[in-house]
Amino acid sequence: MSGVGFLLSRKWIGFFVVVVALAYLAVRLGDWQFHRLDERRADNAVTERNVAELPSPVDQVMRVGQPLPSSREWRRVTVTGEYDDARTLVVRYRTRDSQPGVEVVTPLRTQGGAAVVVDRGWLATENSGARPTELPPAEKGLVTVTGYVRVDATGGSTAVEDDSTRAISSTVIGKRLPYPAYGGFVLADSQVPRPDKALGGPELPELDDGPHFFYGIQWWFFGALAIAGFGYLVVDEVRRRRDEREAGARDEDDELLDPEPQR
Repeated sequence: MSGVGFLLSRKWIGFFVVVVALAYLAVRLGDWQFHRLDERRADNAVTERNVAELPSPVDQVMRVGQPLPSSREWRRVTVTGEYDDARTLVVRYRTRDSQPGVEVVTPLRTQGGAAVVVDRGWLATENSGARPTELPPAEKGLVTVTGYVRVDATGGSTAVEDDSTRAISSTVIGKRLPYPAYGGFVLADSQVPRPDKALGGPELPELDDGPHFFYGIQWWFFGALAIAGFGYLVVDEVRRRRDEREAGARDEDDELLDPEPQR
């Protein structure tokens, strides 16, 4: 017991408390990453199922003035109407394969009067942060668009200035329209009749596990490393103290074997 009595000192008790707190934090962060992994897998399962479904009429999936439920994201819909090309805007900073570009977004007004915000596709530009001076015009007359529905973005990036934005929100865009808009928006995948100028099609999400598993293992490793490091320092301190005692004992033996000569 005397060999490890130093562990009861204020210094070592404080050190132990800090190590335990760090290890506990690392374990909880690892658990959080594994929880994120479970959520991602559940979301991927919903996305995979939605993508595989056949296209549905827009009114079966989207509602006018109501947010799109996340459980319906990436379902395919078919909507017929006329583009309001005068209210086209672009989404800046949309790079593909290192090529700067923008997304071209135009309201498609249905025969019922409400509009679906349609992302018509990606257009390469010289500068992804600016609105191109010329955009391919939307087709005139009735068109039928089939595409994937997306949940609106939120936050300051959805603000519209100079007919451009950084993220699509039907709520924000709808405030600029003289007619109601469906909640959510559509990534156009095909159109009848076909557009005169083809734009880049939708990019589907990557249905992988992401980095969460490895991050979780990494945090657990850090927790184990903290405990192991503390154990190593304890063993090292015990060895150091033992060596000091043995060195002191040898000095005493040398003094006994080699007393000072008498004068």
